[in-house]
Amino acid sequence: MPLNKASLKTGIEALLNNTAANAGTYADFAAGLADLIDAYVKTGTVSVPAGIAVATTGTAAAQTGVTTSVGTGTIS
Repeated sequence: MPLNKASLKTGIEALLNNTAANAGTYADFAAGLADLIDAYVKTGTVSVPAGIAVATTGTAAAQTGVTTSVGTGTIS
């Protein structure tokens, strides 16, 4: 799923309103903002391009393996 910037914006606005209405502290706001950012990033889809080298073992019908080089992904 792609990142939803509009949802993050709405959450931040609600957090600001709630913090102001309840005389929240900077620490309360910071904790709430950290939670919003954490949730926002975790909704992203990480895509890794094909072509990362892999070493495999086993038979043709039942192989297992691991990557043998580093790949770079993108969050969308």
